[in-house]
Amino acid sequence: MEAFFGALPILLILLFIFSRNLANQQRHAELVKKFSKIQKKRKSRVIAIVHRQEPMGLLGIPMLRYIDLNDAEDVLEAIRKTPPNKPLEFILHTPGGLVLPAVQIARAIKAHPGKKTVFVPHYAMSGGTLIALAADEVVLSDHAVLGPIDPQIGGLPAASVVRVAGEKPIQNTDDYTLVLADVGAMAITQLQKIARELLTGTVSENAAISISEQLSSGRWTHDYPIAYGEAKELGLNVSREMPKDIMELMSLFPDSLRRTKSVRYLEEESVEHHAAADHRVTLTGYQPQPGSRSFSYGPWNPKELKGRAKPHEEKRKPFWRRSED
Repeated sequence: MEAFFGALPILLILLFIFSRNLANQQRHAELVKKFSKIQKKRKSRVIAIVHRQEPMGLLGIPMLRYIDLNDAEDVLEAIRKTPPNKPLEFILHTPGGLVLPAVQIARAIKAHPGKKTVFVPHYAMSGGTLIALAADEVVLSDHAVLGPIDPQIGGLPAASVVRVAGEKPIQNTDDYTLVLADVGAMAITQLQKIARELLTGTVSENAAISISEQLSSGRWTHDYPIAYGEAKELGLNVSREMPKDIMELMSLFPDSLRRTKSVRYLEEESVEHHAAADHRVTLTGYQPQPGSRSFSYGPWNPKELKGRAKPHEEKRKPFWRRSED
């Protein structure tokens, strides 16, 4: 009996691991079945990019998700395997991510000959919006939002760094800030160019210039929500015709970090559907490094800005002031 109780903790751990793996396999099978059904019905390639906070390992340590190079590899492979004349339909639910993979995904979508549609059930911010610009049409559900694509430098808005460096006297500005401003100005120019490239053929040339400048110039905070009405005013080709089956597919990707749901409701037509909503789908990814941020160039830590000012040995004007001479 003592041996049994001694081995009981190990047995319980093994039982927990087995039950969790079994549940994951069942949920994965349900997801594959739903994907197959929707693709067959819509006669398209459906690709979902869904980022949430996920538990990592048995202890459930939170792991933040965002657009990374692993996502780019998977999406590019899926697009390569899609026949040229087959429509691409993307489901985006993301806070954004790194510039490089977001641009890779967006350009791959733009290059696909078939029709491209992006569905945003809830939000596609920053790099997610950049990807959406590559589509022929962006479909937003009620209250779904896009966001600005202004680059972030070391966790700070690039446009703000450039403005501060331009307004402060050069002798009162440390070298680190000047370097950030230099990189920030280049990043803004690059993002504007890429956005215009992605919008070419979808909107007029003047509209592409206007949209790219407004989204990347830093006129809003980086988390500013751009709903359907404002997206329409900007000139984006947006729609509110969100298909029901797309929303149903999105429901298979709940946040698996919380063990107890904060929001509950009961559908009168189906009580069983509520029980099915507790299913969790485990996604994969990696932990962002310290100092990194959604849609960020470089790993700099903004805390390093404090106390780094050094006496300037040489008074040299930054590049954005040289043109005044």
